[in-house]
Amino acid sequence: MASDYDDDDDKGAAGGSRVFKEFDCPDCHANNPVDETFTDGDEVRCNYCGNEYKVLVNAEGRVKFKEL
Repeated sequence: MASDYDDDDDKGAAGGSRVFKEFDCPDCHANNPVDETFTDGDEVRCNYCGNEYKVLVNAEGRVKFKEL
């Protein structure tokens, strides 16, 4: 059975896992590379606007951010 999975679907994912090393801020849209990887339940801060978010990763590996 062939998979429709594409590595580009997990932007910033390390090795296809649900661990990320960058994100685009939902508010100011700035790209934020981070030194320490993050995953579901972690908190991240935008280096440009300073807003903080809780990371939520769904079963398909899509990332959503909830403003804190």
